[in-house]
Amino acid sequence: MSAARFADPSRILITGADGQIGRALTARLQQDPDFIAIPRTRAQLDITRRTQLEQQLADELPDYVVNCAGFNRVDPAEREPEQAYAINSDAVAQLAEVCAELSIPLLHLSSDYVFDGHYASGYSEDDEPAPLGIFGDSKWQGEEHVRRLQPRHIILRVSWIFSDSGSNFLLRTLEQARHETRILAVDDRRGCPTSADDVARVLVAILKQLANGADAWGTFHYCGAEITTRYGFSEAILAAARQYEALAVHELVPVSSKELPEAAERPASSVLKCKKLLNTFGIRQRPWRSELQRLIRQLYDAVESEQAKGRRVRAGDGDQVAQAE
Repeated sequence: MSAARFADPSRILITGADGQIGRALTARLQQDPDFIAIPRTRAQLDITRRTQLEQQLADELPDYVVNCAGFNRVDPAEREPEQAYAINSDAVAQLAEVCAELSIPLLHLSSDYVFDGHYASGYSEDDEPAPLGIFGDSKWQGEEHVRRLQPRHIILRVSWIFSDSGSNFLLRTLEQARHETRILAVDDRRGCPTSADDVARVLVAILKQLANGADAWGTFHYCGAEITTRYGFSEAILAAARQYEALAVHELVPVSSKELPEAAERPASSVLKCKKLLNTFGIRQRPWRSELQRLIRQLYDAVESEQAKGRRVRAGDGDQVAQAE
C-alpha cells in the first residue's frame, strides 16, 4: 500500500534515539522530506522523569512520538528488576499519559519475549502473552499501559534485533569469531532475526500512512522473513564475514540452551506472525539474510574506509617530516 505525498512534513519525536532502532529510524527520517526528525537520547530526554517529559513534549508538540527507549538487556533485567520495570513499564505509562493529554499518537516498540515460546508455529497478535522473565514481563506491562492510557497507539513487537551499533548478537558473534577458535551456539531456540534498519523502514511506512489519514491503531508484529536458530544465525554471520576477513574461529558447535549459563529463561520459539501488518498497512517482511549481507558489507566498507583514511594521514605526516628534514 503506497502513501501519497503530504504537504506539511510531520514532526516525529524519537525517544531512545541512541539505541539500535532509534539510530536507524533517525537516519531514515532525516533523509525523508515528508518528516522532520526530533531525535532525543536518554541524556536529552529521560522518559522516567515526568516533569522533563511533560515539558519537552509540550514545547515540541510533535505530530507523533516513537518510543525506542527501553531496558533491553535480558539477563541484566533479572539482576536489576527495579530498573527494568522503571523504564519498560512505569516510564511508558507516563509517556502514554502525557501523549494522551497532548493528543499526540504514540508508536511504541515491544518484544517477542512477551510470549513463553510454547507455540512452535509462531505467535499472532491475538495470542495470550505469558512472559518467562523480568524483561518480557516489563515489556508486557508497558504494552498494557499504552493500551489503557492512549487509544491512538501502535505497538510494534519485534524480534532478535541486529545492527552495526550497540550490543547485539551479530556484533558479539563477530567479536568472538575474531579472537576465539571455537564458538558455542544455541540450537534449540527458534526465531526470526530482524535488522534495526528494517524495523525503521516499517515504522516510516506506518507513519506515512497515519499522516495520510489511516485510522489503524493497535498491536502489530514484525520480524525478518525465515525462521532459524541462534546456531543458524551464527552460521550465516560467519559465512558473510568470511567474504571479507579471515576469522580465527574454525569450529561452531551447536548446543542446548541448558548447556549455557544464563540468568534469564528465554522462549524456545519466539516466531512472530506478521500477516496483520501486511493486511493493514501492506508492509511485507524482508529476508533477514539479505539484510545481514548488506550490513556486513557496510561494516567492512566502513573499516576499509577508516584504514584508507589512516594510510592517507600517515602518508601526509611522512611528507611533512621529509620536508622538515
